[in-house]
Amino acid sequence: MTADLSPMRPTRDPRVTLDDLLEVVLNKGAVLHLDLIVAVADIPLIGVSLRAAIAGMETMLEYGMMRHWDEDTRAWAERSTARRALDLEEDENVVCRMSGGHLLTEGLYHGWRPGTVYLTDRRLVVLRDEPREILWETGLDAVTAVRLEPERTVGGEERLRLDVALADGGQERLSAREPAELHALLTEACAGRPTPALPFAFRPPAEEDPPLAEGHLWYHEPRRGGPLWRGGQGRMTADRLVWKSPVDSRPALVLPLADITAVRRVPAYSPAGEDGLIAVHTTAGDEVRLAADDPAAWTERLRAAGAATGPVAAGPMAAGPVAAAG
Repeated sequence: MTADLSPMRPTRDPRVTLDDLLEVVLNKGAVLHLDLIVAVADIPLIGVSLRAAIAGMETMLEYGMMRHWDEDTRAWAERSTARRALDLEEDENVVCRMSGGHLLTEGLYHGWRPGTVYLTDRRLVVLRDEPREILWETGLDAVTAVRLEPERTVGGEERLRLDVALADGGQERLSAREPAELHALLTEACAGRPTPALPFAFRPPAEEDPPLAEGHLWYHEPRRGGPLWRGGQGRMTADRLVWKSPVDSRPALVLPLADITAVRRVPAYSPAGEDGLIAVHTTAGDEVRLAADDPAAWTERLRAAGAATGPVAAGPMAAGPVAAAG
């Protein structure tokens, strides 16, 4: 069986639409061979010989065409975007950019803050686009060690996180779309700088200690649009109270018992009823509001645990303004 190698002939098919033409050009491409002669009074003056390939960019790149143009254009776009987002210095260059996040472990709130991870030749930055905010950053000269650590998510999936040790003794944890790639690039960028003699041990907000009390609690979680009641699991150890929602990978509340200055029950509306609200006051002047089906038991547990770490005022039951459940 022989193939038909006869040249294609132009045809006129009224059923062919512009959509069909675009599909062929974008997916398969077209090659144009055009010889044009411009003549005046039958005297040839200008000759045009045109050879052109027209196709979608994916097809072009697949056949090795316009690759340098595509790479240069993408690099320029990334530099331009990063320069506007990060306020790059004149001679600062972006090494890589990928989606990721930073684990916040300061204050009462503990949780992941999603954003974009930028690695430049000078610093490591986690940036949130909307609203624009630098969630965390450090200069590369302050990074003393980096390490990949597996972490099991709520759904049971194991993901790699990037632990970063800093010269001031601090330890930070980042997530990234390509954690291994970011680890390799960051390690290369920090090559030649002094590192600790022994690998640092990253210890996230832990719950390894045996619990003194454990059970269902509602937490009045601060939100930008106003506080919101959320149901989850409360766990109290010898030194801290931890609250975690079943849909969160990290606890939303980690409260050292030593920071508690007063515990009181408030007869007001809560998801646990009109007498289920517990107000916990801290040394920072904050008030943490919890709700429990057995508020008396949790109140006594917090007071008893607080007595071992320092004086905790019992406080009378008092009514006060309480935000309605969200």
